[in-house]
Parts: sequence; C-alpha cells; structure tokens
Amino acid sequence: MTKKRQAGILMPVASLPSNFGIGDFGPQAYAFADLMGEMGFGVWQILPLNPLGYGNSPYQPYSSYAGDSIYISLEKLAEDGLITSELKEFRKESTNIDYEEVRQFKEPYLREAYAHFELDDTYEEFASQDWVYQYAVFYMLKSKNERKCWLDWKEEDKLWMTGDKRPFTAEEEEEILYQIFLQYMFYCQWMELKAYVNEQGIRIMGDLPFYVGIDSLDVWANSKCFLLDENFRPTYIAGVPPDYFSPTGQRWGNPIYDWDYLKETDYAFWMERIGYNSKLFDIVRIDHFRAFDTFWKIPSSCPTAMEGEWIEAPGYEVFDHLLKQYPDIEIVIEDLGDLRPQVMELRDHFGFKGMKVYQFSLDPNEKNNDFPDRENMILYTGTHDNQTICGWYESKPEEVKNEVDALFAEKNCMDEKLGHRFVHAVLQSIAELSVVTAQDILNLGDEARINQPGTLGSPNWEWRIASLDALTEEKQHIRQLIEETERI
Repeated sequence: MTKKRQAGILMPVASLPSNFGIGDFGPQAYAFADLMGEMGFGVWQILPLNPLGYGNSPYQPYSSYAGDSIYISLEKLAEDGLITSELKEFRKESTNIDYEEVRQFKEPYLREAYAHFELDDTYEEFASQDWVYQYAVFYMLKSKNERKCWLDWKEEDKLWMTGDKRPFTAEEEEEILYQIFLQYMFYCQWMELKAYVNEQGIRIMGDLPFYVGIDSLDVWANSKCFLLDENFRPTYIAGVPPDYFSPTGQRWGNPIYDWDYLKETDYAFWMERIGYNSKLFDIVRIDHFRAFDTFWKIPSSCPTAMEGEWIEAPGYEVFDHLLKQYPDIEIVIEDLGDLRPQVMELRDHFGFKGMKVYQFSLDPNEKNNDFPDRENMILYTGTHDNQTICGWYESKPEEVKNEVDALFAEKNCMDEKLGHRFVHAVLQSIAELSVVTAQDILNLGDEARINQPGTLGSPNWEWRIASLDALTEEKQHIRQLIEETERI
C-alpha cells in the first residue's frame, strides 16, 4: 500500500440502501461510491461477498470463489434488457435484512433474466474456469437434496466429486447453466462497480476468511486438504479459546487444514484462493491471520472451544510461495486479540499491515490495550465484530466514561457528537490507514451492530440503512476531518 496516510470506511455491501431489501450492485452502490469520493475516503472496506451459508454469515460461505446472487442488481439487468417486466419495490424502507424473503422476491426476476440471456465469448471464457462449473453442480445438488449439508446428501451426489460422476438429467443440466449465469452476472456487475469505485480514487478492501465452511464447494471438491474421517466429517474443528468475546471460547466448527498435504501440493489451495480474490479486490484482508502462526485445534466431539491445543502452522512457507507467485498483491491482516510475539514477527517479516481497534485502547480491562504506536497499521473505530462506538461508550462504567471524556477534552472535540469524537481521534492517529464505520459516522448505538461473536442468527448480519441521506448530511464534516488528517 502507498505510504500516504489515507482514510477508509467500513460498510458492507448488504448494508447499503436499495429498492429491494438489501444492498446490491445497483444505483445506490454507485451513489455511495460518489459519496465516499466527496467525503475524501481512499479505501472502501467490505465484508466477504461469497454465497452466505449457515446463519447468513459471510464467514461461513458455500464457496471462496463464487458470489452470492442476492447482490445482483435487478435494475442493471433491466438496463441490459434482460428483465422486461415491472420492477416492484420490496422492503425498501426496512433497516434490517430478511435474507430469505429477499431471495424469494428476487428469484423470479433472475429467472426471467436468464431466459433472455444470450451466450457470448466473454461468458464462455468466464464459464471455462473449473470452479464455476463445480460450484454450479454443488449448488444444484444442494437444492436437489433439500438444502442439506453435502455430508447428508444421497450417496451418489455426496461422492460426485471423488467417485463416478453420474450423468445429469436435462432438468439438472438446465439448473447448472442457470447457476453459471448467476455467477457470470455477479462477476460482471461487481467488476463494473469496482471499476467505477476505482475511478473515484478509491480502492476496495475485500475480506478473505482464514477458514472455509464444511458445507462448501471448497471442502466438497478438495477433501484431501482437510482433516476429515472416512465419511468426510471433520475430526478436528476450528475456533479460539476463551477470550474477550466469550468465556467458553468460540467453537466455529470449520474443518482444520491438513497442512502436511497442503505442503505436498506447494499450498496450491491457498495460492489459487488468494490469487482469485486479488482479481476481485485491490487489497485483500486476511481474517484470523494468527492461524498462519498457530491455530486452535478442537476435537470435533467437544461441545465448546475450551478443550483444544495450539498447533504451529507453516505461515512463512505459505507467504513465501504466495508472494513469489503474486509479487504485486496487497495484503493486510487481522491480528487482533491476545497473541504470542511470533504472530507479530510473522506479520512484520512480510511487512503486512495489522489492525488496532481504538475503543479497546480506551478500556483499562482490555488486554493489549496500548494506543497504536506504529505507522504501518490500520486503526479502526470498530469492526463488524465490535459494538458501535456509541454502544461501547454507553455500556462502560462511569469511571471509564470520565477518562474518555477527559481525553477528548484535551483534544478539544467535546463539542462534537459522541461518535465523531472517536472518528476524529482515529483519523488523526499516526496509522497509515484509518478506517471508520458508517455506524460511527451516523452516531448510532448497538441497534446498528453488525455481528456479536459467539452468537448465531438474528440480528447478526441484518443491519442496513434505508437511505444515504443521513450520511450525506455528514459529508462536509467528515471531509474536513480527513483533509486535516492529510495536513498532519
């Protein structure tokens, strides 16, 4: 990344306004790109765009390559002449996402677009990628098996990738082609939006989870890359021991990598996975980076994450291979939490930017709560896993609030909105990249929190805004703060 100090905004695509109940690649995303440029932001950080899996979590996707068709813009399809029927508004004013209702609403329009679509050379080139057909087969078979995890499919479907590939019926082949069409539309619309965002002088930071979900194409098509039993079920699963977020730890359930096998293949699984994401995003953020140093290995029979052991991973070898193959890739990493020194040594060996969350530096009870003291880092008001800054402040005892108030009095920003005080402080830090959330710009409380780690289901991942109006009202103030940052 460039050494010039920059400001970024964290805003999931799903949280943007639209006419159809969820943020997508349509007109409001372009309007948001304009607004980011007018505010002076240089980076837009998003969450993973892969097909949402268990609990609608973007960190449990059905594929590391595929995109979720829920983000396809119906307006863009209509502009291309693929939808000719009237587009009716759906949950336009809602400030929470009902994923199932949105999918049911969009599906007939997507089917109509497919019926009007004509193949061309660009489509053929896209469809020729191995993962595209494999994902289409995976999704078709998942639908045929009542949406169950592939481990519970009919035996002939479960073993399709590793055994005899049974021929598909005409109906199944048609569904496969439909799924390929959706992936093509997702890719085209995303790359068009990305190009527009880049034209505004803004780079996009994508998010790559360290682990993949068991119910995914990644595991179904690459079972040898994971520690599985003879029935393809995980023998060990991922998570973290007890920490700030959970007294019993976090039992994620993701299968653990077979690092011995991966080494034999020169880490091809990782090379291809990260390499493809580098085509979709300008910057690749790797979540849970510490697992490249040591990872928490939990026996799959354990009901919590309290039982387990730390296992060393070959992080240096992986990134040596990766940077040799993709020398121009831009990587930043998530290195939050109580980490052993070797994690930071691995990070600094490759010059990766790590992260700090400002609210933690103000909490005397938080481990590693020192204020950011490095330039080569990203400082956040908060991430998708944190409380909003207003929610955090209101949840603290009076002594902590008094200390925070005294700090901001010294900075002469007590006359600003509570959220803006933190935005102000983060933007004026020494970090080369300062990232603020849309919720903190809007001074929102925990009703706007994206996710609470260790919990599943609603309201996680459901927050969205119904309009850009409130953000637009903050445009001049945020631009002024960013311009002051650039002068420091």
